Amino acid sequence: MKVHLCVVGRLRGGPEKALIDDYLDRFDKTGRGLGLSLGQVLEVEDRKGGGMAAEAALLRKALPGPVFWVLDERGRTQTSPEFAQSLGRQRDAGQGDLALVIGGADGIDPALRADAAMTLSFGKMVWPHMLARVMLAEQLYRAASILAGSPYHRV
Repeated sequence: MKVHLCVVGRLRGGPEKALIDDYLDRFDKTGRGLGLSLGQVLEVEDRKGGGMAAEAALLRKALPGPVFWVLDERGRTQTSPEFAQSLGRQRDAGQGDLALVIGGADGIDPALRADAAMTLSFGKMVWPHMLARVMLAEQLYRAASILAGSPYHRV
């Protein structure tokens, strides 16, 4: 299963980009033997200032398939092993592509959120979307490590 990131905002060089690239590379290397691989990182920007609805339209166009999960503060929190199990279930169900969506500064449009197969949260706090990207990339690597039985994740 290819895991794609569909995100609002362009990532420029800097420490966040270095971390994201490192974790996504680790995820891809660890996941390949497990039937998980990194798809595309699709970045969209609403240059016309249309807000969440405009961002949602751009995100919908970028989605590589019908199944996607969104990150949103109103979502369900999961432990890292639960997140790994969720990814594994999608893969085992024969899902070819899964997109993970991170919205912009104002969050995810309610209509897009309603269409998501799952809404995930990194907790009740709101995180800047660039840090959410770092955290998601790390959790993808951690999930692949858990599924592979690697010692990276310690309980």
